[in-house]
Amino acid sequence: MIGFFYYFKKIELPNVAILRNVKLQTPMKIFSQDGKLIAQFGEKRRIPISYDEIPEPLINALIATEDTRFYEHFGIDPIGIIRAAIVVALSGSPKQGASTITQQLARNFFLSNEKKFSRKIKEILIALCIEQVFSKEEIIELYVNKIFLGQRTYGFAAAAQTYFGKDLQKLSLSEIATLAGIPKAPSTMNPIYSLKRAIDRRNLVLSRMLKEKYITQKEYYSASHEIIKSYYHSSSIELHAPYIAELVRSWVIKNLDEDVYTSGISIYTTIDSNLQKAANQATIDNLFSYDERHGYRGPEKIFWKENHDPLTQKEMKEKLSRIPTYGQLIPAIVTKVDFKSATVFVKCNGEQIINWNDMSWARRFLSDDVQGIEPTSARDILTKGEQVWVRKIQKNESDKNKPNTVWALSQIPNANTAFVAMNPKNGAVLSLVGGFNFLINKFNRVTQSVRQVGSSMKPFIYSAAIDHGMTLASLINDAPINQWDKTLGIAWRPKNSPASYSGPTRLRVGLAKSKNVMAVRLLRKVGLDKTRQYLTRFGFNKNALANSETIALGSSSLTPLEMVTGYSIFANGGFYIKPFFIDKVEGQYGEIKFRRRNSNDKYTFQVISEQTAFLVREMLYSNIWGGGDWLNNTGWNGTGWRAQKLQRHDIGGKTGTTNESKDAWYHGYAPGIVATAWVGFDNHNRDLGRTQLNKNLKNKNQISGSETGAKTAQTAWIDFMRVALKHEPIRKKHIPPNIVRVRIDRSSGLLTDKFDESSMFEYFIRGSEPKEYVHNSITDSIYNSF
Repeated sequence: MIGFFYYFKKIELPNVAILRNVKLQTPMKIFSQDGKLIAQFGEKRRIPISYDEIPEPLINALIATEDTRFYEHFGIDPIGIIRAAIVVALSGSPKQGASTITQQLARNFFLSNEKKFSRKIKEILIALCIEQVFSKEEIIELYVNKIFLGQRTYGFAAAAQTYFGKDLQKLSLSEIATLAGIPKAPSTMNPIYSLKRAIDRRNLVLSRMLKEKYITQKEYYSASHEIIKSYYHSSSIELHAPYIAELVRSWVIKNLDEDVYTSGISIYTTIDSNLQKAANQATIDNLFSYDERHGYRGPEKIFWKENHDPLTQKEMKEKLSRIPTYGQLIPAIVTKVDFKSATVFVKCNGEQIINWNDMSWARRFLSDDVQGIEPTSARDILTKGEQVWVRKIQKNESDKNKPNTVWALSQIPNANTAFVAMNPKNGAVLSLVGGFNFLINKFNRVTQSVRQVGSSMKPFIYSAAIDHGMTLASLINDAPINQWDKTLGIAWRPKNSPASYSGPTRLRVGLAKSKNVMAVRLLRKVGLDKTRQYLTRFGFNKNALANSETIALGSSSLTPLEMVTGYSIFANGGFYIKPFFIDKVEGQYGEIKFRRRNSNDKYTFQVISEQTAFLVREMLYSNIWGGGDWLNNTGWNGTGWRAQKLQRHDIGGKTGTTNESKDAWYHGYAPGIVATAWVGFDNHNRDLGRTQLNKNLKNKNQISGSETGAKTAQTAWIDFMRVALKHEPIRKKHIPPNIVRVRIDRSSGLLTDKFDESSMFEYFIRGSEPKEYVHNSITDSIYNSF
């Protein structure tokens, strides 16, 4: 041995003291603002733990199996080495390792696994050095955290999650013994690769523990007869937000100068877990609703036809195992069809029943505008041998004898969606849904999809008009426009949708009812060039804004994130706030590597006055709540009236629908939050179409007719806000300084001394309120001038 030492002394050995400050390679983790795990990136799964956190049975199992004289030797086991040397002498090759735990640690940190004599000598020398520098407890701690245990997992804490989905401290004796047996052959003795080999190895570990008197005969018998239930447990993702996770991953790679996949950093986003769950549910349910009311497109594939032998359950299980699950959508195979129900074999769920009420929606899809006749039986919809999609639906049944959940026929939507909510005060993104399913398509429609915004642009046009001297009571002529375009040789005839006109109409009403021709006339009042320049205040790129009067009708194309940022300016009193989604980044040991600056940094500045923002909010409020008095026949609704079901008078918003209904939008504010919802096809040539009422569905709130922002997108916004505002008290209206409230005549917008249904109170920036009373007015209508 002394001769070997002097021989290898010539070779430089590593400084084992570096192990004291070693940084174990751990994956990057992404969390919500309230600590819910969103994603984990990195090839190696590892959860570092301290010695005090290691269960005693695991330490005993490792010592009994790997190194019975661990506490007595000085790094190497002479008896084991002699035994291994005899094997080498007899066989001519190093077939037996004789490695102590310390030697294994030396090999894992500093050497390869090649079976060479020179490597073994180095291993011994390094192990001797380790024992001089570290205590036995420190060696155990390093070993438990470092060792490879198969399935890309390093360390026993991570292995407990990978194989059993549990914390290490919660494993049974049988499960601990199973893990303790893996280091012998990590890739082939783990219970996922070979359950039989894992059981045999577990029993060997238990027998060693019994022999060394770490466990009793009773404990041995119980643990050795325990059934191992193991399958691959991916990281314990607590919050589904893959689109935000990808945004974070890209940001980290671009901005942090280190190997982010192994450095163990933790990124805390601005995402609120409750709001993200609400956004997930609201947007996907809304998309299913849109897709299903347009009809059923038939099975995904056919595994067998009528009069052919069906697949066995084993064969169906194997077929379905190859088909991915997309969120709520699970693949299934139809095995039986009755008159008003069907039996399906569902991936990972076995045989399930779909009742008539949960498939009767499925009239045939003929086109985006036309649906087939309503089916009268399950046989009109399904056939044995078809692979279909199903989802589990929660039912709010008052009858306790009925199940809370049912299986329903569904399908992968053809259309797509986007949703984003942010805090208008500081720009923190609170929830984000970039599409139907990240596995199907990773394209993030919140940040990457540039779509025509339609009537969503009108509040910004109206804001420009307010800043150029108009008021909420100013009259604009709501009448058809017929203008000859000399360059094109055609007449431009923008029309309202629906094509109804009211003559002279106040600004508040015009925006709330989304009057197209009024927006065009307002644009003309301010001027095209001035308006385009004004819109850049909201963060819109001027090059993205249409250089024609169609800008007033929303012909410009912007992303949902740009739109929600613009609307936040109205909600927060006139300040541009740059959206952000990362709050802080922590290193492996909790040190701060990045922290978001305060909201009063360079990304925050006032772009419109608080008074203008307030007046636009008033118009957005009327988009939901309308105005007038229904009892006196002066009542009216805005296009967003469906949100009245939230029963809150501190909300407002705006619908948006483009030509031919290619894009449907809804944007709105509520206390502490602004949110945008979008629905459309990724294929820009395809429009959202229209539907007819489905006689099979008894729901009185069925959506039918042309798809619009109010029908197609606002539903998601409402469902989201119902959750977001559940515990939020209704806020009183904050009226900024220099805003006055005077009584005006509803028809003319002028002052009135009447107190009947012909009058109302309106808000004005001080000095802009009307000076003339309606009964004294004999002037021509101002709306005729532009």
